[in-house]
Amino acid sequence: MYNLFKTWILHILKVPPEPEDPAGAENSLRVFRAAPNYYKYKVYIWLIRSAFAALFYGILLVILLVAIFSTPMGINLLVAIAELGLLCFAVAHIFVDYVILRLDYEMRWYKVTDRSLRIREGVLMVREMTMTFANIQNIAISQGPIQRYFNIADLKVETAGGGGGMAQQEQQGLFNMHIGYFRGVDNAEEIRDLMLLRLRNLKGAGLGDFDDEEEDEPTIIFADAPPRPSELLDVVKAIREEARRLHVNAETLAYQAES
Repeated sequence: MYNLFKTWILHILKVPPEPEDPAGAENSLRVFRAAPNYYKYKVYIWLIRSAFAALFYGILLVILLVAIFSTPMGINLLVAIAELGLLCFAVAHIFVDYVILRLDYEMRWYKVTDRSLRIREGVLMVREMTMTFANIQNIAISQGPIQRYFNIADLKVETAGGGGGMAQQEQQGLFNMHIGYFRGVDNAEEIRDLMLLRLRNLKGAGLGDFDDEEEDEPTIIFADAPPRPSELLDVVKAIREEARRLHVNAETLAYQAES
């Protein structure tokens, strides 16, 4: 039943089964997915959420049940129909919530090549972003206490151009194209090391926009450049004139001392 519902909802929501590969060498492509423990982690959260939803619907059902015994016979039928409808809605709500949770886990894609990466997540609201390594400024791993229990973590990737509003947008839960997450992975350190290695390779190849190298390059060029012949001649003349002046001053002091 789940597979049938999955096929139907993906068709209705027009969610493609897999994102295209990001730019880069084909043999460098690495595909990462959320860990199985991430699914367990989300199920536990779903169970807690469903328990509160069941409690809420249970209270409403009790209220309707009390209303059946305290209203005239003609209204009792309407209340009973409303109670049955509420019960069906509660079951459907909890089931659909579970299906969306499972689809959200299954439809997560993290693709990394030697030049860029692509992240896609979501079912109802599909979010897909592509980042080039030349623009990546920060890679960090975050892991809360519950995530540590499940041995999973989130890998956060930040690119240039976000400005000072990135942190504020993230706190407000807004989608920011300059921040990407590899959520629920059990090999965050491996992915981070892979990306750092490819960043170094890209930097060593002289590709991309590396501002630090561009700022330091003029200093290096001018510091190592040999002086021109005319500049050397001017320096030699200046030294000779200074030596001649010191010699004259020394003779004058010696003459005055003898006198």
